[in-house]
Amino acid sequence: MYGTDGIGEEEPLFRPYAVTGGRSEPRYHLAMETLVSSMSIPDAEMALLTPEHEAIMQLCRTFRSVAEISALLRVPLGVARVLVADMSDEGLVRLHQPRLSQGQPDLNMLERVLSGLRRL
Repeated sequence: MYGTDGIGEEEPLFRPYAVTGGRSEPRYHLAMETLVSSMSIPDAEMALLTPEHEAIMQLCRTFRSVAEISALLRVPLGVARVLVADMSDEGLVRLHQPRLSQGQPDLNMLERVLSGLRRL
């Protein structure tokens, strides 16, 4: 998502909120620990994706949290949430929302997210 200008400094190739139409929040709540996996789509459809959507599809071949997507793509969390939510609405990715039982988070899911963040 970022490139270098030849001087060694990174500068964005696009303005992050331009790809979301200026939206910083998705249409529905999407927790940063929500796990995302990409759906299988034909190569012809993959070629029609935006570079941002294609990057998310590649990343989410294995389960990734929304926070990981944000960090790996070097975009603000709000941008990652909007992109992932839009892709879910289009059937490109599947969301695996945390299931809370009696107000307690799923420890197994939190350990997977923590493990993924440590790999960053």
